[in-house]
Amino acid sequence: MKTRYRWTIAFLLFLAGMLNYLDRAALSVVAPIIKNDLHINDAQMGLLFSSFFIGYCVFCFVGGWAADRYGPRRVFMLAAGFWSIFCGATAFASNYAMLMVARVAFGVAEGPMGTTTNKSISNWFPRREAGRAVGLTNAGQPLGAAIAAPLVGLVALQFGWRISFVVIALLGFVWMACWWRCFRDQPAEHPAVSQEEVILIAADRQTMQVAGADANAAADERITRYLLSMPVLGVALAFFAFNYVLYFFLSWLPSYFTDYQHLDIKHMSVIGVLPWLGATAGFILGGLISDELYKRTGNVLFARKAVIILGLGMAALCVLLASRATSLPAAVALIAIASLFAFMTPQACWSLLQDIVPSHKIGATGGFVHLLANLAGILAPSITGFLIQYGAGYASAFALSSSLAAIGVLAIWLMVQEKSVGRLRHAVA
Repeated sequence: MKTRYRWTIAFLLFLAGMLNYLDRAALSVVAPIIKNDLHINDAQMGLLFSSFFIGYCVFCFVGGWAADRYGPRRVFMLAAGFWSIFCGATAFASNYAMLMVARVAFGVAEGPMGTTTNKSISNWFPRREAGRAVGLTNAGQPLGAAIAAPLVGLVALQFGWRISFVVIALLGFVWMACWWRCFRDQPAEHPAVSQEEVILIAADRQTMQVAGADANAAADERITRYLLSMPVLGVALAFFAFNYVLYFFLSWLPSYFTDYQHLDIKHMSVIGVLPWLGATAGFILGGLISDELYKRTGNVLFARKAVIILGLGMAALCVLLASRATSLPAAVALIAIASLFAFMTPQACWSLLQDIVPSHKIGATGGFVHLLANLAGILAPSITGFLIQYGAGYASAFALSSSLAAIGVLAIWLMVQEKSVGRLRHAVA
């Protein structure tokens, strides 16, 4: 159709998210095997999971800045190439130190993914479709984690854990070639995009500049005005809370199922799919509900905030209940429901950010928010590893995740207010 090419871009971003989380989840799926093979304990494994985020956090911001300056097409292609190389390099690690180096480098390469995705959506989608676009494209992330359990687990059992990383790396190179061929930084630059679609996208874009505002003044405006504002920091805290739950699950659920629930690798690979299927549904539903609320109320802040509060609030409750679950069916059900509600929140956070910050600052601001949010990736796996290694156990890790999700609810409720957002929108005078 003449006005639908942007959904081809959405599909490419969906596949990128799937590959990213397939890459990330692969190590946690084979962690029980690697611990025995390379003689790694739980505390060391927690640090290994966290090491990914040392480079990742920094390059969330660098990637967003680069996407603003050089365009998401080049940034995403380079990032995909490097993350595929370092994912493949994991297969050649023969000791803990080599695995740590490969994981840090892998994190650096994946850092630009989230903010560059958001920049691409900001360039390619009208405002009224932002929640849906973010939800549908990011739904690939938990789906990638869901695929990782059976794909990586069964390949590892059949051919060894190293081969699974090589296979995933090859998939990354295939995506990189498709991205370069099919994507342009702006819709108007692509020959397959009709003039009707260009007009449709541009007519509903949020410029967030007052009438007559000078474009050069806007470009020269200090980025710190946005980075240190209460609404942006509120979004960052809510995102951090979500990410803590995410990275606790992403890093430690396979080990929880094998060590605590006493499943073998084969059965864990099947059961481990269920929470991520719930998360995939949450990503899609969150975007649809948010856009529908916006359509019905005309209040974009209410629409985005309501979804975040509902998602994190229900996730906090279910994760807390999961900390007390003793049977496998109850634990899996609660974790799957928690995942569904938790994953309603990130696309609402990204969409909310697009409504707070002008488009010419969204890459850098999104990168800053992503940096702060992904500090949870450093903390959640390592704290969980130490809790397990030194006796506090999985129940305490679940309870901590629940508490942080509740704090995220308070942050988005109290810090993102109409008045403070209004001041940012009219900052350029």
